[in-house]
Amino acid sequence: MGTDENVGEGVNPQVRGIDEILSEARGRLARVSPEEASARQRAGALLIDIRYELLRRQDGTIPGALIVERNELEWRLDPLCAYRLPQAEHHDLEVLVLCNEGYASSLAALSLQELGLSRATDVIGGFQAWAAAGLPVTRSPNEEFS
Repeated sequence: MGTDENVGEGVNPQVRGIDEILSEARGRLARVSPEEASARQRAGALLIDIRYELLRRQDGTIPGALIVERNELEWRLDPLCAYRLPQAEHHDLEVLVLCNEGYASSLAALSLQELGLSRATDVIGGFQAWAAAGLPVTRSPNEEFS
């Protein structure tokens, strides 16, 4: 025990790593580029920013995006939930999830699809790709962080 010889022994063959789970999630999503997300947002899609507060304060926010931190996402967007956002009126919503770099958002979008929001997907490259594409970002007046 405690040596590298035992690594992998006793591992359940049903267990999958995060890379496999992420790949499977992305295979089920019709992911969109930042530019496409911007166009869809202007056409009425809900753009949901799931980044945590420090990243929003550090890098800014996207005008019109709804801020829903990841740990509340399913409750806020489930049309059947008493704690849903007013915008989450029905299951046919087009929901575009955006995280910092486009990893957590893929898993989050798949979770929303499992709640019946079949038009949920995520933004390739997340907020960082959005900003790099020169799309609108609102910066906080207090951006100094150490």
